[in-house]
Amino acid sequence: MKIHAFLMVSLLVSMPVAAEQNVEAEKLLTASLLTENSSDNTFSGKDQALLSAAESYNDRLAVPSLGCLLTPSLDILIASPIAGVIESVLVKKGGLVKEGEVLVKLRSEVEQATLKLNRAQAAYGQRTIKRNTELYQKNLISEQEKDEIIINNRLFGYEAEQTRALLKQKTIRSPLAGVVVETFLDPGEYVGEDPILNVVQLDPLYVEVVVPAKYYGEIAKGGIANVVLDKPWNSTHQATVDIVDQVLDAASGTFGVRLNLANPDYQLPAGLKCDITFAQKE
Repeated sequence: MKIHAFLMVSLLVSMPVAAEQNVEAEKLLTASLLTENSSDNTFSGKDQALLSAAESYNDRLAVPSLGCLLTPSLDILIASPIAGVIESVLVKKGGLVKEGEVLVKLRSEVEQATLKLNRAQAAYGQRTIKRNTELYQKNLISEQEKDEIIINNRLFGYEAEQTRALLKQKTIRSPLAGVVVETFLDPGEYVGEDPILNVVQLDPLYVEVVVPAKYYGEIAKGGIANVVLDKPWNSTHQATVDIVDQVLDAASGTFGVRLNLANPDYQLPAGLKCDITFAQKE
């Protein structure tokens, strides 16, 4: 009797468990049928659209956080357009310069003396034209003589313009607003083809990134990315994608991306390493 009672209790206890197992089995069977029927296109149009959107989303790869480097947007070696001797260098290493600011002056005594001579000749020519115009009106000189006087005066004017252009080349100005990185020559040294100064533009900065090729197409021009700087800045800045290389590097399996990062107060120096996170492409 004890054995039969024990079996009855065991059956009663196992019945709810069996019922739960049947429910789970029914769920699995239903899911299996739905999966099998999906290959027969038995999903509704709405279900098919949701499935396609999910598959498309899963096919996209989220670009992970990558290492990057801040570089100057322009890096220019300033040279002289003509040979000469440096008279003065008006900026120093590390100094800020404005666009159009005078950086270097070359010795120009000869050109200045030549310009004085050209001006004197042009003034004499003007007086000669005035006197000979009166003579021409009185038929005391020929038409040809009058033309020669006028042409000679024009030549004096052209020579003066040429000398002024040479003098202008003796003054070297900055083509950009930026920072002087290095000076290579000092006053008294001869200038030939070698550079005199190195000036860089730090606003904006370029953010250079090397991205694995499998993420090609996930970064678009005009997109936004967060640039994270380590100590001592501990800051995050937004940059805009400017260039996405159209040619992959087959050897490394990567492509390059360049972003613009505003730096109006020059608070961020070039040469900093950073981390960058791209917003997922819509």
